[in-house]
Amino acid sequence: MASVIKISYHKRLFLMLLAFSWTIILCSIGFHFLREKEYKSELLSAQLQLYNRQLLETIEDGLPFEEFIETYSKPYQDLRVSVITLTGAVIYDNMISIDSLDNHRQRHEIAEALKNGSGYHIGRQSVSDGREYFYSATKGDRVIVRTAIPYSPSLKELLKADWDFLGLMIILSLVTSTLAYFATRKLGKNIKRLTQFAAKAEKGEYFDEDELFPNDELGTISNHIVHLYTKLQQTIKDRDVAYEATMREEQEKIRIKRQLTNNINHELKTPVASIQVCLETLLSGINLSEEKRQGLIERCYINNERLRRLLSDVSLITRIEDGSQLIGKESVVINNIIEEIADELEIMPEEEKFTLHTDFPEQVVVEGNTSLIGSIFRNLTENAIAYSGGRNIYISLIENNDQMCKIRFEDDGCGVDDKQLPRLFERFYRVDKGRTRRMGGTGLGLAIVKHAVQFHGGTIIASNHPNGGLRFEFVLMKHSEL
Repeated sequence: MASVIKISYHKRLFLMLLAFSWTIILCSIGFHFLREKEYKSELLSAQLQLYNRQLLETIEDGLPFEEFIETYSKPYQDLRVSVITLTGAVIYDNMISIDSLDNHRQRHEIAEALKNGSGYHIGRQSVSDGREYFYSATKGDRVIVRTAIPYSPSLKELLKADWDFLGLMIILSLVTSTLAYFATRKLGKNIKRLTQFAAKAEKGEYFDEDELFPNDELGTISNHIVHLYTKLQQTIKDRDVAYEATMREEQEKIRIKRQLTNNINHELKTPVASIQVCLETLLSGINLSEEKRQGLIERCYINNERLRRLLSDVSLITRIEDGSQLIGKESVVINNIIEEIADELEIMPEEEKFTLHTDFPEQVVVEGNTSLIGSIFRNLTENAIAYSGGRNIYISLIENNDQMCKIRFEDDGCGVDDKQLPRLFERFYRVDKGRTRRMGGTGLGLAIVKHAVQFHGGTIIASNHPNGGLRFEFVLMKHSEL
């Protein structure tokens, strides 16, 4: 099998430039030739048009035009003159018998004259005498006058293009081709070295970055490419690591959302089923006492309220996760929120009342969302009231500076098993599932607390108090970034 001859980039580029330049030159020569020939033909036709108009004036004045043709000075020797009707019939020709002439209406110059008033045609052979003529026709009111010059050496010389221009263009092309050869040869060397580098880079082979390209524009670009490639290799490695981490994070989000959907579906079944049973009983027509009827209505209300709280909590978590960029921030005074919690505890029934103990020696201001920060303290408070079994809540300021504040929230209840502490912030996780449902909890309170803390750039941990009860310690950044 014959080997394929591979032409170097330098030669291919040179041949391409050569073909391009010669194409431009040939097009320029052709255009110049046609334009010059057209110009000279129009000039020749203009001279014949003057004669045609003078003859037309003689005919339109009713004078004998044959005498004018015989006696009036003609612009060229051997000038053939024809008088043609507007229908194309030849009524006079000074060289050929009109009996041998057919209708001329379709002749190019006649058709142009009928359309535009005048027309000419270059180099058509006469059907009558076999000679090649240059025709020029002029339309009058009643007839068309056509003059024709036979192609003689003098006429051909007149219409011939100027070949000096061709010689100039050829010389210019030779000079351009020479310059292109030397320019492409230098460029080809750089391209060849760059190609070698690309081949090594494609295979991942080691190359010496210190081996520089020539000191010119392309060499500078090539040196930058080599330098950027080394950075690219490192960037690719970093990207792959980041991509894997992102994929793991996305998979975790998908898993959590799937779990959330399943949990919501599970949590909705119990209150919906309970409401349905109550409503079916009420609608069945069974004779119920007023006390039992009221009990069923209250049961529907309790389960409906549980559904409302569940949907509200799910909406809040989704808003924090998916729409954090849309949640507004402002200056929030933590002390004011704690005072609101204290006021809410004061109006609780005596048998359920909790005592709030605060240790906030100074005012704490955080740039954040008032509603979310309030949900942190309210959900922790509701969690302590519902499940701790204690009677006291303690909120203390542990640390406060320009960057962050650290707050501790405690109750004096029973606490939880240590093995359950890591799962307290999971959605729908319950230490005592039966008790939680009886108390009306949604299982999302502590999950909301965790998300709200993270929204403010902080962290939260849960632990058991040494003397009993549950302790939460969380950090809120003063100027957290979304």
